[in-house]
Amino acid sequence: MMRFIRPRLRKPLLRGIALLGIAGAWVIGSHTWEPAIVIAIAAVGQTVYRYIWAGEDTDESALQASRADERQKQVGQRARALAGAVALAAAYVGLVITLAVKRADAWPFAVMLAVTGFAYLLGLSSYGSGEPASEDEVTAGHQTRSPVNS
Repeated sequence: MMRFIRPRLRKPLLRGIALLGIAGAWVIGSHTWEPAIVIAIAAVGQTVYRYIWAGEDTDESALQASRADERQKQVGQRARALAGAVALAAAYVGLVITLAVKRADAWPFAVMLAVTGFAYLLGLSSYGSGEPASEDEVTAGHQTRSPVNS
């Protein structure tokens, strides 16, 4: 599906479409066009800016242009991991504060806490933290049988 879109344009375009979705939601929810127009203009502007930025020869531009090497991808993964940890902490703090002031509308924080916690557990199970080690990994560097006695 994404093959017909140039790699340099993929991430900037995706972010621009996400902002246009916010503009559309604004119009649907509040029935006012003025803020939505500002958001849409910002979406187009940031898409063009990020596309131009993706053409430069830096680590950040390589991440923007979907042409990052392994080291650069690891930087991106660490940044996403930090963002996830901050989202989890923010959801927890929001839930605690909302419950402390005895407000009944704490459910958005509880949902965000549950979703980020579930995503963390899903990541652990998907990326192999609970997988048993193969026989080769268990015996790596150790001989289990003597080659002389076989």
